[in-house]
Amino acid sequence: MSPGEGARPGRGRGRRAPGDAEAAILAAARRRFGDHGFGGATIRAIAADAGVDPALVLHYFRSKADLFAAAMQVPIPVDTARQLVEQASDGDIGQLGEALLRTVLAVWEDPDGRAAWLGMLRSAVADERAAAMLREFLVDVLLRPAAEALGGADAERRLALAASQIVGLGVIRHVVELEPLASAPPDDLVAAVAPTLQRYLTGPLGPDRR
Repeated sequence: MSPGEGARPGRGRGRRAPGDAEAAILAAARRRFGDHGFGGATIRAIAADAGVDPALVLHYFRSKADLFAAAMQVPIPVDTARQLVEQASDGDIGQLGEALLRTVLAVWEDPDGRAAWLGMLRSAVADERAAAMLREFLVDVLLRPAAEALGGADAERRLALAASQIVGLGVIRHVVELEPLASAPPDDLVAAVAPTLQRYLTGPLGPDRR
Protein backbone atom coordinates (compact mmCIF):
# COMPACT_ATOMS: atom_id res chain seq x y z
CA MET A 1 0.00 0.00 0.00
CA SER A 2 1.37 3.42 -0.87
CA PRO A 3 1.67 6.10 1.84
CA GLY A 4 -1.42 7.87 0.56
CA GLU A 5 -3.72 4.84 0.32
CA GLY A 6 -6.23 4.33 3.08
CA ALA A 7 -5.82 7.85 4.46
CA ARG A 8 -8.88 9.73 5.53
CA PRO A 9 -10.03 12.35 3.02
CA GLY A 10 -8.82 15.86 3.61
CA ARG A 11 -5.85 14.91 5.76
CA GLY A 12 -3.38 15.21 2.89
CA ARG A 13 -1.37 12.17 3.90
CA GLY A 14 1.25 11.41 1.27
CA ARG A 15 -0.05 14.19 -1.00
CA ARG A 16 2.17 17.08 0.03
CA ALA A 17 5.06 18.21 -2.11
CA PRO A 18 8.38 17.02 -0.62
CA GLY A 19 9.43 20.44 0.66
CA ASP A 20 5.96 21.14 2.08
CA ALA A 21 5.84 17.75 3.79
CA GLU A 22 9.22 18.19 5.46
CA ALA A 23 8.31 21.69 6.65
CA ALA A 24 4.96 20.45 7.98
CA ILE A 25 6.68 17.62 9.86
CA LEU A 26 9.19 19.99 11.46
CA ALA A 27 6.46 22.43 12.49
CA ALA A 28 4.37 19.62 13.97
CA ALA A 29 7.41 18.22 15.76
CA ARG A 30 8.23 21.56 17.36
CA ARG A 31 4.66 21.82 18.66
CA ARG A 32 4.58 18.24 19.94
CA PHE A 33 8.00 18.40 21.57
CA GLY A 34 7.06 21.74 23.11
CA ASP A 35 3.76 20.47 24.50
CA HIS A 36 4.75 16.93 25.50
CA GLY A 37 8.55 16.85 25.76
CA PHE A 38 10.88 14.43 24.01
CA GLY A 39 9.52 11.36 25.76
CA GLY A 40 5.84 12.23 25.37
CA ALA A 41 5.89 13.11 21.66
CA THR A 42 5.48 10.17 19.30
CA ILE A 43 6.23 9.77 15.61
CA ARG A 44 2.62 8.72 15.00
CA ALA A 45 1.21 11.83 16.69
CA ILE A 46 3.63 14.14 14.87
CA ALA A 47 2.70 12.53 11.57
CA ALA A 48 -1.00 12.97 12.31
CA ASP A 49 -0.48 16.65 13.13
CA ALA A 50 1.47 17.13 9.90
CA GLY A 51 -1.08 15.23 7.81
CA VAL A 52 1.40 12.62 6.57
CA ASP A 53 2.04 8.94 7.02
CA PRO A 54 4.41 8.00 9.89
CA ALA A 55 6.62 6.24 7.34
CA LEU A 56 7.21 9.58 5.64
CA VAL A 57 8.45 11.07 8.91
CA LEU A 58 11.03 8.29 9.16
CA HIS A 59 11.88 8.76 5.50
CA TYR A 60 13.00 12.32 6.17
CA PHE A 61 14.22 11.79 9.74
CA ARG A 62 15.47 8.33 10.59
CA SER A 63 14.48 8.38 14.24
CA LYS A 64 12.74 10.49 16.85
CA ALA A 65 16.14 11.66 18.08
CA ASP A 66 17.09 12.85 14.60
CA LEU A 67 13.73 14.59 14.24
CA PHE A 68 14.18 16.32 17.59
CA ALA A 69 17.67 17.47 16.61
CA ALA A 70 16.36 18.93 13.35
CA ALA A 71 13.22 20.49 14.82
CA MET A 72 14.93 22.04 17.83
CA GLN A 73 18.18 22.81 15.95
CA VAL A 74 20.37 20.79 18.29
CA PRO A 75 23.79 21.98 17.14
CA ILE A 76 25.72 18.70 17.37
CA PRO A 77 24.47 16.14 14.83
CA VAL A 78 23.02 13.05 16.47
CA ASP A 79 25.18 10.83 14.25
CA THR A 80 28.32 12.61 15.48
CA ALA A 81 27.30 12.20 19.10
CA ARG A 82 26.57 8.53 18.52
CA GLN A 83 29.99 8.06 16.94
CA LEU A 84 31.58 9.45 20.09
CA VAL A 85 29.52 7.04 22.18
CA GLU A 86 30.62 4.17 19.92
CA GLN A 87 34.22 5.27 20.35
CA ALA A 88 33.81 4.91 24.10
CA SER A 89 32.02 1.59 23.61
CA ASP A 90 34.97 0.27 21.61
CA GLY A 91 37.29 1.04 24.50
CA ASP A 92 39.05 3.91 22.72
CA ILE A 93 38.46 6.41 25.50
CA GLY A 94 41.98 7.72 26.03
CA GLN A 95 41.39 10.57 23.58
CA LEU A 96 37.66 10.93 24.08
CA GLY A 97 37.98 14.32 25.79
CA GLU A 98 39.89 15.78 22.86
CA ALA A 99 37.55 14.19 20.30
CA LEU A 100 34.51 15.57 22.09
CA LEU A 101 35.97 19.07 22.39
CA ARG A 102 37.13 19.20 18.76
CA THR A 103 33.65 18.16 17.65
CA VAL A 104 32.03 20.95 19.65
CA LEU A 105 34.57 23.55 18.55
CA ALA A 106 33.97 22.62 14.91
CA VAL A 107 30.26 23.28 15.43
CA TRP A 108 31.00 26.65 17.01
CA GLU A 109 33.36 27.63 14.19
CA ASP A 110 30.54 27.19 11.67
CA PRO A 111 28.27 30.28 11.71
CA ASP A 112 25.08 28.23 11.33
CA GLY A 113 26.14 25.76 14.01
CA ARG A 114 27.10 28.56 16.37
CA ALA A 115 23.78 30.34 15.79
CA ALA A 116 21.86 27.12 16.49
CA TRP A 117 23.85 26.47 19.66
CA LEU A 118 23.30 30.01 20.95
CA GLY A 119 19.61 29.85 20.12
CA MET A 120 19.23 26.56 21.95
CA LEU A 121 21.13 27.91 24.96
CA ARG A 122 19.07 31.11 25.15
CA SER A 123 15.84 29.13 24.85
CA ALA A 124 16.87 26.75 27.62
CA VAL A 125 17.86 29.63 29.92
CA ALA A 126 14.68 31.64 29.29
CA ASP A 127 12.08 28.89 29.04
CA GLU A 128 11.77 26.03 31.51
CA ARG A 129 9.89 23.96 28.94
CA ALA A 130 12.75 24.32 26.46
CA ALA A 131 15.24 23.50 29.22
CA ALA A 132 13.27 20.39 30.17
CA MET A 133 13.13 19.21 26.55
CA LEU A 134 16.85 19.71 26.09
CA ARG A 135 17.63 18.01 29.40
CA GLU A 136 15.44 15.04 28.56
CA PHE A 137 16.99 14.72 25.10
CA LEU A 138 20.53 14.90 26.44
CA VAL A 139 19.85 12.32 29.14
CA ASP A 140 17.86 9.83 27.07
CA VAL A 141 19.69 10.09 23.76
CA LEU A 142 23.27 11.02 24.61
CA LEU A 143 24.27 10.89 28.27
CA ARG A 144 22.69 7.61 29.33
CA PRO A 145 24.09 5.62 26.36
CA ALA A 146 27.47 7.29 26.84
CA ALA A 147 27.39 6.50 30.56
CA GLU A 148 26.68 2.87 29.76
CA ALA A 149 29.62 2.87 27.35
CA LEU A 150 31.97 4.38 29.92
CA GLY A 151 30.72 2.09 32.64
CA GLY A 152 31.26 2.48 36.36
CA ALA A 153 29.16 3.99 39.11
CA ASP A 154 30.38 7.50 38.34
CA ALA A 155 29.65 7.49 34.60
CA GLU A 156 26.65 9.83 34.66
CA ARG A 157 28.41 12.21 37.05
CA ARG A 158 31.46 12.23 34.79
CA LEU A 159 29.42 13.08 31.73
CA ALA A 160 27.52 15.83 33.56
CA LEU A 161 30.84 17.37 34.61
CA ALA A 162 32.11 17.19 31.03
CA ALA A 163 28.93 18.84 29.79
CA SER A 164 29.30 21.63 32.35
CA GLN A 165 32.83 22.31 31.11
CA ILE A 166 31.74 22.48 27.47
CA VAL A 167 28.69 24.66 28.10
CA GLY A 168 30.71 26.97 30.31
CA LEU A 169 33.38 27.34 27.65
CA GLY A 170 30.73 28.07 25.04
CA VAL A 171 29.14 30.78 27.19
CA ILE A 172 32.49 32.44 27.93
CA ARG A 173 33.65 32.22 24.30
CA HIS A 174 30.48 33.17 22.42
CA VAL A 175 28.08 34.88 24.84
CA VAL A 176 30.26 36.78 27.33
CA GLU A 177 33.07 36.94 24.73
CA LEU A 178 35.74 37.08 27.42
CA GLU A 179 39.23 37.49 26.04
CA PRO A 180 41.56 35.85 25.40
CA LEU A 181 39.27 32.82 25.20
CA ALA A 182 36.83 34.51 22.82
CA SER A 183 39.42 34.73 20.05
CA ALA A 184 41.71 31.84 21.03
CA PRO A 185 42.53 29.39 18.20
CA PRO A 186 40.76 26.03 18.59
CA ASP A 187 44.07 24.20 19.02
CA ASP A 188 44.93 26.41 22.00
CA LEU A 189 41.60 25.61 23.61
CA VAL A 190 42.07 21.91 22.97
CA ALA A 191 45.51 22.01 24.60
CA ALA A 192 44.13 23.77 27.68
CA VAL A 193 40.70 22.21 28.11
CA ALA A 194 40.84 18.68 26.65
CA PRO A 195 42.95 17.29 29.55
CA THR A 196 40.31 18.53 31.99
CA LEU A 197 37.57 16.90 29.95
CA GLN A 198 39.54 13.68 29.83
CA ARG A 199 39.99 13.73 33.61
CA TYR A 200 36.26 14.20 34.04
CA LEU A 201 35.63 11.23 31.78
CA THR A 202 38.27 8.77 32.96
CA GLY A 203 40.44 10.28 35.70
CA PRO A 204 40.11 10.67 39.47
CA LEU A 205 37.26 12.92 40.62
CA GLY A 206 38.28 13.27 44.23
CA PRO A 207 39.30 11.25 47.27
CA ASP A 208 35.75 9.91 47.80
CA ARG A 209 35.25 8.92 44.13
CA ARG A 210 38.22 6.65 43.46
